[in-house]
Amino acid sequence: MSKIIIAVPRGRIIKECKKILLKTSFAPDPLLFDKNTRKLKFKSNNKNIEFIKVRAFDACTFVAFGAAQIGIAGEDVIQENDYSEVYAPLDLNIGHCKISVAAKQSLLKKEDPETWSNIRVATKYPNITKKYFSSKGIQTEIIKLNGSMELAPSLNMCRRIVDLVSTGKTLKENGLVKIEDIMKIQSKLIINRSAYKTDMIKIKKIISEIENIIS
Repeated sequence: MSKIIIAVPRGRIIKECKKILLKTSFAPDPLLFDKNTRKLKFKSNNKNIEFIKVRAFDACTFVAFGAAQIGIAGEDVIQENDYSEVYAPLDLNIGHCKISVAAKQSLLKKEDPETWSNIRVATKYPNITKKYFSSKGIQTEIIKLNGSMELAPSLNMCRRIVDLVSTGKTLKENGLVKIEDIMKIQSKLIINRSAYKTDMIKIKKIISEIENIIS
């Protein structure tokens, strides 16, 4: 019997994932949630289900290419990658935040965005960012950063950043203000479409069990 592999993102939402997964009949080895472990693959209470721990931004990629049949990923990651092979059937009601546009407070007084035809933006979400500004008729030059986004405007790299925002504390501490929200984010259960066709009964059972836990 083929095993089902579930990709769990490490980082900010793993505690929320823990509350759900430990209630399942296929609960993973608790070591999965230990931030100090270097292990990446874990057994579960079900011999036919295993877990892997991956970077949050890579969860979709592991599922899209069939390395994992199921995963947990934020809507930001799902939309940024836009893999045709990834199906997201279930909202998990965890990992709530927003993708927002932010800028230096001091710049806002000097600018008139209505006159812009082109803007430089720092973000780790180039596709979401381009699509958003394009809808406003503005072309974007993207500076791709994977962290420390808040430094970019203060060092005159760009006028705007697009990033995940939950409390806004990091923005404030770095002299930035949120201008507008692009989209609300929560984490979802994601499925590899080919795996779903091959192992539909097993995967449907996993989806149903998680759905019952969060409902």
